[in-house]
Amino acid sequence: MPNTMPDLSRRAVVIASTAAAATAAAALMLPAMTFASPLAPKPHGVFRMSSGFIKTSDGTDIFYKDWGPKNAQPIMFHHGWPLSADDWDTQMLFFLAEGYRVVAHDRRGHGRSSQVDTGNDMDHYAADASAVVEHLDLKRTVHIGHSTGGGEVTRYVAKFGQPQGRVAKVVLVSSVPPLMLKTAGNPGGLPISVFDGLRKALADNRAQFYVDLASGPFYGFNRPTEKLSQGVVDNWWRQGMMGGALAHYEGIKAFSETDQTADLKAITVPTLVLQGDDDQIVPFANAALLQAKLLKNATLKIYKGFPHGMLTTHADVINPDLLAFVKG
Repeated sequence: MPNTMPDLSRRAVVIASTAAAATAAAALMLPAMTFASPLAPKPHGVFRMSSGFIKTSDGTDIFYKDWGPKNAQPIMFHHGWPLSADDWDTQMLFFLAEGYRVVAHDRRGHGRSSQVDTGNDMDHYAADASAVVEHLDLKRTVHIGHSTGGGEVTRYVAKFGQPQGRVAKVVLVSSVPPLMLKTAGNPGGLPISVFDGLRKALADNRAQFYVDLASGPFYGFNRPTEKLSQGVVDNWWRQGMMGGALAHYEGIKAFSETDQTADLKAITVPTLVLQGDDDQIVPFANAALLQAKLLKNATLKIYKGFPHGMLTTHADVINPDLLAFVKG
């Protein structure tokens, strides 16, 4: 049998050299980014988990991720419908690099959390968020919510976080409160036919509906001045399809018909309200403008021409504004 070891050895050297060169080249191409120091291991080399699940009182498994130094000020992110914690990755990386502890969770029925057939309402959303906060023992936390996540934050802070003394500040981004549905007391809301249309589109062909929503009004890609990003659309679709159809269907009622006027009035901590004036999903005149009037300690900023999904399309503008508010 011929001796192939010398050939194998030479081949291994070549492969290793090539890999090292490729790694060095890739490092030169990556943008410079400084992250906070990783958490030191516990005794005996056991690390605290940076992601996992908590089980709520009704048996629902809620997925969360928890990055950064555990003694740093926490920022907790609350995602919109029908997405997941992954929708905050850009902001989580940004604030992690600034030295903060960053936390996000998948709402029940969304992402990696249980696809439950009960509790798909704002009260349970807020209670689940509180369960994550208490499990991680988060204190002096800044809570940032987008769209439906803004409704979740508003109810959580009013009902749990503020009474428990765990909340430092709040940010509402393109958020649904006080009430999206048009009623006698809310004449500026949207008619029920709009939300019935969403329910029908979801039930008929959820996969295509999510493509159409992400490639159209959500990010403003239906505007002639905007260039569609296929990666952004695909990522939105991926997150949406990870969740449960029933939870998403029932979630439409939760985000459109929950009156959160009293929640907004109860919040006293500093609150930043952000929205684009070209939001085609949650009209800003009946959302951000009313939020700022109802909140006791609000700062309002409206972005000209920005869409509902501006956290993704205009992260270069929004992230520094978030940081300035958090630091201030």
